[in-house]
Amino acid sequence: MIMLVILYALIAVAVTFALGSIVMLPISPLFLLILIPAFILFQVLPLFPPAGKRIHSAKLRNTAGGTMLLKIFLVSMVPVFAFNIPAMMGSFESWGIPAIVDAPWRWTGSILLVLLIENIVFWNGIVRIYITSAQLGLKLRVAGALCGMIPIVHLVMLGILIRVADKEVKTENEKILLNESRVDQKICECKYPILMVHGVFFRDFRFFNYWGRIPEQLEKNGARVFYGKQQSAASVEECGKEIAERIQEICKETGSEKVNIIAHSKGGLDSRMAMAKFGAAPYVASLTTINTPHRGCEFADYLLSKIGESHQKRVASMYEAALRKAGDPNPNFLAAVGDLTFSACKKLNEDMPDPEGVFCQSYGSKLNRARSGKFPLNFSTLLVSRFDGPNDGLVGAKSFCWGEKYEFLTVKGNRGISHGDVIDLNRENIDGFDVREFFVQLVADLKKRGF
Repeated sequence: MIMLVILYALIAVAVTFALGSIVMLPISPLFLLILIPAFILFQVLPLFPPAGKRIHSAKLRNTAGGTMLLKIFLVSMVPVFAFNIPAMMGSFESWGIPAIVDAPWRWTGSILLVLLIENIVFWNGIVRIYITSAQLGLKLRVAGALCGMIPIVHLVMLGILIRVADKEVKTENEKILLNESRVDQKICECKYPILMVHGVFFRDFRFFNYWGRIPEQLEKNGARVFYGKQQSAASVEECGKEIAERIQEICKETGSEKVNIIAHSKGGLDSRMAMAKFGAAPYVASLTTINTPHRGCEFADYLLSKIGESHQKRVASMYEAALRKAGDPNPNFLAAVGDLTFSACKKLNEDMPDPEGVFCQSYGSKLNRARSGKFPLNFSTLLVSRFDGPNDGLVGAKSFCWGEKYEFLTVKGNRGISHGDVIDLNRENIDGFDVREFFVQLVADLKKRGF
């Protein structure tokens, strides 16, 4: 690929040289034999960029083709102007190449043609990555569009876009190859189905998966995945009842005796309540909680104490109206938030003892630097840290640990892992933390334990 980029740059120089001087130079059959195929390649390559046969996805091949075209654009534009501007000024008249004053129409035509083709190369490449790349995100797309109007800066921005898209192609293609290599092993094919339980203020929507790309990876590796479908904003007790009913539905539908629960945030408390109060424990083989506030959030206590009752009701009314439209039959904003406070969780833990015969484990994470996370967690991290210490943007690290096994997830550098990152909410690839593979190995471990 590197050689192709260099070759294209040399062709760009040769074509403009040739077009600018073709009348003055003697034309030999060998020269035409080289020039004509080069000229054809110069025009055809932008339309059909090579992407490599090892890329196992049409979408990724399009992204890779786009980055290839952008690299060609960057590399070829430099020599085109570095060689041709001196040539137009008459620096190579001893070679039979006329200055622009002697051949204005030929030079103008050659430069316009090359600029046209270079524009085709650029726009073909940028449109490809803008349409197909998932990791560029809205922020980089907007920045790329704005910086495109600023000289020099636009080249730096283009380099950033190429780097992000190239990295995405490599990461996603490796993911495809990994799954293909172990497809027969079905490492996530557990004895019992997986029940994924969402956190507060979200629902299990059909067209937007709360768990990002995780369920797809689990299913590709043999897992049977179901969702909690509890209300997005209700008390732990109310949601616990709904989870218990959902477990019965899944057992009846699949003919399975039990389920393996993987719950995020408040969903962990809901699941514990389902077992403690609503008789779900005999039907649960394992419970894995992810960034669940088992000991509550002191920041939530402070916030509620500082906001007057009238303001609380006004905010609750606004949220509940929106939640009803989203599908909650009986939302209770204040009950949902209130059950996440330190004081409420202390009482809940007294009412929800560890269930007998159920394997329970927990995971937690934190943002290493507040500004490294996605909005709004990059903003809330600093506020939460004043009350709960190191946190994931919402929940303090000291609140995560519960059950027989606990693991704290972290990465080197400033990024860290936020409350949303740990469930792939933003579909973002994070250096040092492959969230999809983390869940695959989590479920694979449940299978090894006989669940």
